[in-house]
Amino acid sequence: MKKRLFISLAVVALIGSACATIDPDSAAQRRSIDAQTDAALATLGAKVPGSSELVAKARGVLVFPSVMTAGLVIGGSWGEGELRSGGATIGYYSTGRASAGVIAGADSKAIYVLFMTQESLDKFKKGYGWTVGADAAITVLRNGADASVDTQSGQHPVVAYVLAKSGLLVDVSLEGAKVSRVDI
Repeated sequence: MKKRLFISLAVVALIGSACATIDPDSAAQRRSIDAQTDAALATLGAKVPGSSELVAKARGVLVFPSVMTAGLVIGGSWGEGELRSGGATIGYYSTGRASAGVIAGADSKAIYVLFMTQESLDKFKKGYGWTVGADAAITVLRNGADASVDTQSGQHPVVAYVLAKSGLLVDVSLEGAKVSRVDI
């Protein structure tokens, strides 16, 4: 039991230190995140029919181009990205999440959070921290009928796509993911 607690604390500490790591060359870090976000948005548009139209309708889009997840029984994920509104970057963010259970291996995925209403975007921008499930409910769109633009997709205040290298992930939960604004 003590060993499991120690491993859990070590994983949380590792994720926390990764979230706090900021490149001393802030301008270079911002340029890198901007380029990765551009590429991630282009990939989403190419792989998921109708996603470009939904992104264009959104009041704001939070993009994490590469969220790394790793673990063995106990794991975590971490990534950095940016919030765009009207095509302009309005802030940089990090995301992290610790988890336990049936975990083995590592993967990388892009996460796209679309704020479909001005109210949901304003609520997100007000704070420096936000936890999925506690502060906001996110509807994860899956490949198929609900991945494309329809009247129902646009009615959810916050929707998300999760895209792995192999394509859109099925049965992905963002529950418990912590999103924090970073000043770079």
